[in-house]
Amino acid sequence: MEGLEGAIGVDDTWLDWLNPDEATGAGATAAAQQLADANDSTLQGGAQLTEVNGFYGYEVEIQTNYTVGDSIIPGTETQQATAQATAVIEPRCDFDVPEDPLDLVQLDCDGQPIDIDPEDFDLDDLPDASVLFSVYLVE
Repeated sequence: MEGLEGAIGVDDTWLDWLNPDEATGAGATAAAQQLADANDSTLQGGAQLTEVNGFYGYEVEIQTNYTVGDSIIPGTETQQATAQATAVIEPRCDFDVPEDPLDLVQLDCDGQPIDIDPEDFDLDDLPDASVLFSVYLVE
């Protein structure tokens, strides 16, 4: 959302921020690392852009920073667990792209109208990111 705020009214590509097709993955990698850290784990590599059912998303792999410990399976007590997950970003808003990127943009986000005026914009004009996008695990 901070990147969107910084782009609105500044350059002609700010509408790309509303389109997950234009995502670069930097934010996804940071978010995945933050979630891994919160679970005493480490992100293995970065978030890899993928497509699932026509929507863009990111695939990540993590490894725990701790071992499995005592287990009923002999020889596993020193192993670390790994996991993979894929999260999809689904836009919740429809809008007509204006010819002039400084024109008012009217979003329809699941029936909730949202206006973005690039020439008179304040970040408080935007709803929470969860209104603009749905992010969910698919694998």
